[in-house]
Amino acid sequence: MTMNISRRKFVKLGSLAPLFYIGPFPGLLNAMEIPVGKSPLYQSFLNPPAQARPFVRWWWNGGRINEQELVRELDMLKEKGISGVEINPIAFPSGNKPMGHQVHTWLGDDWLDILQKTLAAAKERGITCDIIVGSGWPFGGDFLEKDEQIQLLALGTRKLTGNQNYHIKKEELLADMDFLLSHKTGTKELYEVRLAPAYMASFDAGTTLQIDTNEFSVNVPEGDHILHYLVKLTGYTAVTHGAPGASGPVLNHYNKAAVQRYLNRMSDAITGKIGPMGDHFRSVFVDSLELRGANWCNDLLQEFKKRRGYDVAPYLPYILFKINKASTYNGGQVIGGEDVTKFSGQAQDDIERVRYDFEITRLELFDERFLKTFVDWCKKNKVKSRVQAYGREYYTLKSAMQLDIPECETWLRADVGTDLKEKLFASGRGYRPVNKFVASAAWLTGKRMVSCEEITNTSLVFNDTLERIKITGDQSNLSGVTHSILHGFNYSPKEIPFPGWVRYGSYFNERNTWWPYLKTWIDYKARLSAVFQASEMQSDIAIMFPSADMWSKVGLQYQQWPQVIQPDYANNVWEAIHQNGGGCDYIDEQILATGKFSNGQLHYGPRSYKTLMMLEMESIAPETTAALKKFAAAGGRVIFIGKDPVKTFGLANHKQQDQQIAIEIQSLKKAYPNHIISYPAPAPTQSMISWYKELLAKLRIPVYVNIDKPVSHVNQVYYKHQEGDVFFISNYNLKSAHEFTATFHIPGKTAWVWDPQTGKKYLYPTQGAKNKLKISLDPAESLLIVFNNETNGELYPVRKAIHTNPQAITGTWKVTLEKVYDSPRKLEMQQLIDFKEDPGLQSFGGVVYYENQFMVSNPGQYNYLDLGAVHGISAVELNGQPLGFKWYGKHIYDIKKELKSGQNTIKIKVTTTLGNYAKSLKDNVTAQQWTKAQPLYSMGMVGPVRLV
Repeated sequence: MTMNISRRKFVKLGSLAPLFYIGPFPGLLNAMEIPVGKSPLYQSFLNPPAQARPFVRWWWNGGRINEQELVRELDMLKEKGISGVEINPIAFPSGNKPMGHQVHTWLGDDWLDILQKTLAAAKERGITCDIIVGSGWPFGGDFLEKDEQIQLLALGTRKLTGNQNYHIKKEELLADMDFLLSHKTGTKELYEVRLAPAYMASFDAGTTLQIDTNEFSVNVPEGDHILHYLVKLTGYTAVTHGAPGASGPVLNHYNKAAVQRYLNRMSDAITGKIGPMGDHFRSVFVDSLELRGANWCNDLLQEFKKRRGYDVAPYLPYILFKINKASTYNGGQVIGGEDVTKFSGQAQDDIERVRYDFEITRLELFDERFLKTFVDWCKKNKVKSRVQAYGREYYTLKSAMQLDIPECETWLRADVGTDLKEKLFASGRGYRPVNKFVASAAWLTGKRMVSCEEITNTSLVFNDTLERIKITGDQSNLSGVTHSILHGFNYSPKEIPFPGWVRYGSYFNERNTWWPYLKTWIDYKARLSAVFQASEMQSDIAIMFPSADMWSKVGLQYQQWPQVIQPDYANNVWEAIHQNGGGCDYIDEQILATGKFSNGQLHYGPRSYKTLMMLEMESIAPETTAALKKFAAAGGRVIFIGKDPVKTFGLANHKQQDQQIAIEIQSLKKAYPNHIISYPAPAPTQSMISWYKELLAKLRIPVYVNIDKPVSHVNQVYYKHQEGDVFFISNYNLKSAHEFTATFHIPGKTAWVWDPQTGKKYLYPTQGAKNKLKISLDPAESLLIVFNNETNGELYPVRKAIHTNPQAITGTWKVTLEKVYDSPRKLEMQQLIDFKEDPGLQSFGGVVYYENQFMVSNPGQYNYLDLGAVHGISAVELNGQPLGFKWYGKHIYDIKKELKSGQNTIKIKVTTTLGNYAKSLKDNVTAQQWTKAQPLYSMGMVGPVRLV
């Protein structure tokens, strides 16, 4: 696409005031003169509806808000293509300067008045509003009564040598738990002290000690023993970053009455002042519940006995884990250690079964008392429920399935864009393990809105590039996300000195150097979401995790950042399936048991699966064997990876059920040898891609697309629409390109490329079969390929930049530096350099202009200009004609029309991030808070610049 922009305008735009970058090339960023297509899906892609456009989390920092600034920020967001805001009251960022702005208390009359005016202004602008429950996370407040506050039964232990007498003071044991008491009004009480042998082959409840006095004696029998002491903590932790009026101790989410009162307090206040919540909000949001190990409520023992049929009290000291002092934030567990009782044989098995029963009881109570209460409250108030349903307290699938808008999370970190590490869930990955669970839950219940707290950023603030943001966002879409809520947008009045008020997140701010280019990425995301929300993600493989085995051994894990994953490759199986051209969802035993079976498939809701992979599941429900039989009898395929099921979970009646399950599984394998199969787990040194590729070949599992050279940094996801078949393919590596042949199992249709950046569509050039495509992806490049029945159109301009006899552009570069908050300065460079390597340029952040002249004798032999390594966003003008801009991938420009014989003049504009500049501001508390621990990052154009 050619854009006409004058040399004069190019130079004028280059001399913008360094404080605010209004826009580099408005025509390139906003004007899209694109022929109107006939397809409704294409029309939705071309002009995405509001629900497809990204929202932002809007931090109302410290309640220091006013109507005029809120309206100004709504206008800014609207101009960038943002269609919704999540109103998120939060504490004022420490170290930031309030500069006299008045504090308004959450749910106070003045706060509600401002909220009402903001909602009206948003409605006038067509901006949708969500709102968070309370403030921060997890929610709570100083107004909570003691019995409404969060509770934890914490385990402490001491190893004691036999044949000795010990004198122990209560306050010493209580003091051991001081590190858990992070809130000033929290309380602690000694719940129980138990002495037990250090080693048990058969279970012994131990001896409960009397602790009526402040000091008590312990006579230890012969042999090593462990003193277990349980301390009950109440209100021990506070809301993280709670706003004024919503700070204080965390709510006890296992207390239904307390949950209901909290929710009603919020809805009553809003409804009384503004009117029905459903008239003003799309949804009410609950952030990730990081409950710091909360595991208790006043009636837990009674509820356990009622549900499980026996008393858990004798087992309590042995089924709990100690909390790691280094990871109290998420209730990190100390699994093992020398100062806890060791079990073996039957005792170990009993303890694991009771632990499972304890954990499942907690899940049930949390589901009934918090999640269902919240969902019912949302229905009553006619708003949608939107929850990040993960943590230690939610079911991995069932919880998310109950919500109107299930949500997950994607993180921006320095390792995203590097090679993915084998059998790890974090390294190189922006998505969290929970993303695939949340997406699966949505599709299983027929929801196409899979929400995501997108681009969560705490480690690259001010160094987040649009290229890294794109890669992270692409990974999010690959994991099943269809709706982005950006993390985040800080309420920050324009008069606040740089960098403004910054609570968290990527620097989505008008003062950011790449702010003028942001709409390009926003439109890119919106077009992808428009297609995905209108289509259905395809999956014919179901994966089942060994959740019961893991919970029995290591307890519930925090699903955002699980400490322990069993087996270690479990979260990488879905990646390998998609990298090899397939598609999958997660399911659980309840879905299997309640599904229907026919024509070789398991059917549940709108989903159908031909293959079920069970990952090293030793423990299953007794009813599961009957469901497996139905699936196999209908012609489906069950694959036991690594282990066959041999037992059930829980303590009650397990001996008889264990034997029954082991016999039935072996009987099923004999009766259905081609449909119930055991397959080895990946070897420790084997890549997941090669392991799954071998499994595909040996078991002849069909795929949606055959990829001849699968690699870990390229992945795909397949959606189906009545008008076409959609494949999103992304290379999420910052440095490595990849070329491969893809044979799509889409007979008779024509392949198109729909460009999410511009909205244009092109015929994909093929050689021979219409469904066999040669695909070449540069670093950070992605393709949206649509197969449909249209046959006429413009060919996709596949670039063939061959570096044969390139002509380097050398000589003196005239450089103009427009550093933010500084006067422009000029210099000359004989050789291009990375600014971080030059002490005089290390603090740069802003816009750099490079100008050079070069001679060409035979312009016809060159097609492209390759800028080489560029650390920033580039824009190029050649002989007075703008060539566009590049914000990700290779910085290669088509020059066939503009290159001329003789002397040529080139001007290159590079927009850098602000990270190194912010790091240089040693007296700026906010800037230092986010950049002090960050390294210097590469800046500028390094080259080599060549004609190719």
